[in-house]
Amino acid sequence: SSSSSSSTQNRFPEKSNDLSISFRKRSLNLSILALFFNGFLPNLSKCAYAEEMELQRYTDSKEGFTLLIPSSFNKVEKAGATVLFEEVGKGSNNVGVVVNPVRLSSLGEFGTPEFVVEKLIQAEKRKESTTDAEVIGVAERSGQGGLQVYEFEYKVDSTRGGMKRIFSAAFVASKKLYLLNIAHSDKPESPLDPQTRMMLEQVLHSFDAAPQT
Repeated sequence: SSSSSSSTQNRFPEKSNDLSISFRKRSLNLSILALFFNGFLPNLSKCAYAEEMELQRYTDSKEGFTLLIPSSFNKVEKAGATVLFEEVGKGSNNVGVVVNPVRLSSLGEFGTPEFVVEKLIQAEKRKESTTDAEVIGVAERSGQGGLQVYEFEYKVDSTRGGMKRIFSAAFVASKKLYLLNIAHSDKPESPLDPQTRMMLEQVLHSFDAAPQT
């Protein structure tokens, strides 16, 4: 009886320590995720995330831009789009880029990020299918060679596909306006999940002028 009691006492501390270590690891992982989603880990390797989230680099040397694309998306042809990638079987989930000549030398000459996103929202609201459009967030970052890049996030509710989450980025280089548009279904019954959102944000942040060769 005493040896059995002693044996039991010896085992419990090990289990307790294992559980404690496991709990601490889980807490640490959750803390790292929380920091990432709140934008406090901007310097982590983009390549590592590209591999983890199954993204691949697409560069258009002729037009002069580059970005990451979900490897499961297919390239399709569409009038008005410089390039368009769609999720297989869900064409409403897509990543597209439009390039147009402009007289501007930088995006700042056109206006602030808030001014530009307001123009985008107005354009969305003018569509017959749009029932509502709402800005979620606006940001500005530096791209290739200190290039001025604006980023936007907004929601659009339409009669064509219902609620969508839109991530958009824009910059001006070599007298051209580059506009990235990422659309993904975000319906109340099937909202955008955190992993997909993280992937789409990586696509958004990767949009840039192609390096000069």
